[in-house]
Parts: sequence; structure tokens; C-alpha cells
Amino acid sequence: MALAAVAQGDPVLRLSGITKRFGALVANDSISFDLARGEVMALLGENGAGKTTLMNILFGHYSADSGEVEVFGHPLPPGQPGAALRAGVGMVHQHFTLADNMSVLDNILLGTEPFWKLGIGRAAARARVAALAQDFGLWVDPDAVVAGLSVGERQRVEILKALYRDAKILILDEPTAVLTPQETDALFVTLRRAVALGLSVIFISHKLHEVMAISARVLVLRHGRLVGTVATAETDRHRLAEMMVGAEITPPAPSRATPGAPLLVLDRVSTAPQGQRPGLREVSLSLRAGQITGLAGVSGNGQGALADLLSGLVSPRQGRFEIAGQEVAQWSPRAAIAAQIGRIPEDRHRTGTIADFTLTENAILETYGNRPHSRDGWMNWRAAQRWTENLIALYDVRCPGPGTRIRLLSGGNMQKLILGRVLEEAPKVILANQPVRGLDIGAVTYVQNQLLAARDAGAAVLLISEDLDEILTLSDVIHVISEGRLSPGFPRGTMKPADLGQWMAGQGFDHAA
Repeated sequence: MALAAVAQGDPVLRLSGITKRFGALVANDSISFDLARGEVMALLGENGAGKTTLMNILFGHYSADSGEVEVFGHPLPPGQPGAALRAGVGMVHQHFTLADNMSVLDNILLGTEPFWKLGIGRAAARARVAALAQDFGLWVDPDAVVAGLSVGERQRVEILKALYRDAKILILDEPTAVLTPQETDALFVTLRRAVALGLSVIFISHKLHEVMAISARVLVLRHGRLVGTVATAETDRHRLAEMMVGAEITPPAPSRATPGAPLLVLDRVSTAPQGQRPGLREVSLSLRAGQITGLAGVSGNGQGALADLLSGLVSPRQGRFEIAGQEVAQWSPRAAIAAQIGRIPEDRHRTGTIADFTLTENAILETYGNRPHSRDGWMNWRAAQRWTENLIALYDVRCPGPGTRIRLLSGGNMQKLILGRVLEEAPKVILANQPVRGLDIGAVTYVQNQLLAARDAGAAVLLISEDLDEILTLSDVIHVISEGRLSPGFPRGTMKPADLGQWMAGQGFDHAA
């Protein structure tokens, strides 16, 4: 299936002198580059470096203040996503834009025809989707309701949507941020097949090992400027990290923990399933002061149920739940906050922030009733703003100021504000659920060092992550969760990734039963 008339290796996209300002902030500063047919080009940069802004200009969501975009030698009208689509530019966002209550086929067709015509020509549309799925290795049941699909399957639908619209240039924004390692491998197989057929890909990621595995060339942005272009075969992860942040990156080197008393204990606790998500099944867990407990597992195996329990969103159906040696009777989010459980949620957009609130309003969401944020029942907004300014400075939140709507920040800068909001309250127990998802290497190192510092200050940390390297690096003891069941605790250094993988697949539970 030929995707374009130009020969493999010829330019299909050219950006020339792209500049974009938001007030005094220069998000993109005279950026120029080409993309060739059949090339995977990685776009790297710190959170807030200007990557997403640049891609939004290419896709027509934003108009550049100056500069030009050419697709197949023709200028692309600025600020017109429809024009970008017609020119063959497709974009798969990090946070999927699918209608959960509709079928796969309807999601793919949505926007290609007037809504009243969606039922016309479905047989031909189904055949075309099937052909695309076959060609690109993207099989998914066209009649399946999206709400019942895994994350990896949803991503296939997003890519099929782009291909159905004849995308010849595909922008993938953090495509592996919510995928398991197995789903990432499957995505890379798809991309290699698509590139061989002539698709050109811009791959935005913070995961340097994935950039090295899939790309032919890497562009690095820093503070809105293009600071380097390098062939992937001529560089390494260390050099790329240095180009991104402009300095040497030293990974965390955890010292041996000195665990204290248990601060939170679950004894054979079960919770009710939530839709298709499993509940906990007789889970026993002890979170001790001065210790990081890592939780590994394939997404959707009960991590959400455990996080919801610790956040006060659900209560145990059976079993014993203790905090600081006292059995919990009434449990709620308010009770969790009162028990000094700090929450770094998995989804910073849906459950970590309120998009149209300012940074100040988001910074005090879970402590607005405490001094100095309130006085005699009245909000002290001046004190709240000072608190937020301090968080911005301490955690390097790159933004115009505390009055900025948080939806205008990059995902990484949102995460830094959430981290500061939690850690500066010095909680006794920290729920760190995917705390570095979507962060650049510098921010990852910073967040991990902050969690280690909280541990050393006496906090009990539960680290939930689908990144085994992160689990193995930071955790003093590791548990694996599978279908709501929890493995025994494995001390640091006693398990290899392959060993944990067996437990993640459920095999260890079968042998232990």
C-alpha cells in the first residue's frame, strides 16, 4: 500500500522558522527541520521545552507567530486542523479522544461524514478498516465498544483513525506513556511495518531507550529552541539526556533503608470490583516508616483498587485496615487526608487537577481548610498565592505565574506542582501512583530523589509503577499485583525483571497456592 507519490527518503514535511509566543513566554523560537518519507524522527525535550506546541502548530491547533509549514512541497494554511488532515497529517494524542460508548468502527468514521450519514456505506468502510488493520498489524474488533478495550487496543483505534483519513505523516505524542512493555513492543512492530510502507512518523517521548530503539534521527528542544539534531546510530542515551537538560544527569543512588514502625497495614483486605476493574482479593500489605514499597504489575490488575482504597475513595469489603496501629472504622477522602496520606494520582488531568482552576487553586485543593490558607473560615488568598509561589520555585514549575490556568501547563509541569503540593505537607504515608509518567529525564531524576528524601525523612512510600526499572531502582521491598492478588514482599536485589515478569503473568501465584 503506497502512502505517497514521493520516493522513500524524500522530504514530506518542512518547518521553517517557526516561532510561537504566549505573552512573554517564547514557546518556540525559530525552529526549522525536515522529515523524510519512511522516517521515524524522535522529538525530545524537557517538559515545557515546546514539543507539544510545535506539533499543535503543525496539526493546526495553533497558528505560528512567524514561520511556515510545508507538506509535500505545498504551504499548509495555519490554524486549520481540517487542512492538516486533508494534507495527510494525523496526530495521536497522549490522552486518547475516543467516544467510550461507541463502537470501534463508529469512532473511526466519526468526523469523516455528517453524523446522519454514518450508517451509509458501512460495509465498504468496514472492509477498508479491515484492510488497514491487516496491512499495519492493528487488529481490533470493529464492533467492540471502546469502553471495553484495553489501553493498547484504544491506541490501535486512534492510529487506525489517522490511517483511515489517509495520514501520510503521523505525530505520536507520548505514545507509550500508558502502555505496558508488551503493548509497547507491539506498537513498535506496527510502526516498523508502517514505515516500510512509506509512513513518516514524528515520535515524541521521554523514554530514551524507546527513542534509541525506534527512531532514525533525534531532534532535541530546550527552552523552545532546537539545540541539536543527531542520527540515532551516532549517539547514546547519556548524550541525549545531556542535550535535553544542558547538564550532566546523575541517576538516583538509593542508600539502604532503615525501616521503622508500620504506618499502614492491610490484613486480608478485599474490595468490590469496579466495572471491569478487579477489586483487591485478600491483600495483606504493610507500609513502614522510612521504606519505599514498590508495586509492579500489568496495568489493570488491581493497582487502581489499591490506590482508591488508600485515597479513601473505596472502603474494604472485608479484612482489617489499620493506620498508625488503629483500626479504621469510617473511611473517606477526608479521613485519608486527616490521616496524613499524601496522594500523587495516576491521572494528573482527571483526578489530580481541575483544568480551569489556577495553579494557586490547584495547589490548595486538599489543604484549603488548613492554616495559613484559611482564617476563621475565610480563604486567605494572599497566603495561598505565597504558598504556590514557593512551590513553583522549589519544584521548578515552568509557568507564567500562580494565577495561570493549570490546563495551559505541560503535563510534566502539572506533575511537579502536584508533587510539591503533596511533599511540602510532609505526609506520613505517600501514595505515588505512576509519579514520573510522561516526565523528561531531568524531571524523573528530580521526582525520584524527592521520594527518596521523603523516605529518609520517615515517610512510608507506596510506589505504583509499570516501569520495572523504576521499581527495581527505588524500592526497598517489591510486591507484584495480578488480578487483585498481592505477592509476598521481595527485598531489594532478590528479584530480576524476568522473575517479576512471571509473577506479573500470574505464574508465581499458581506455584505459591
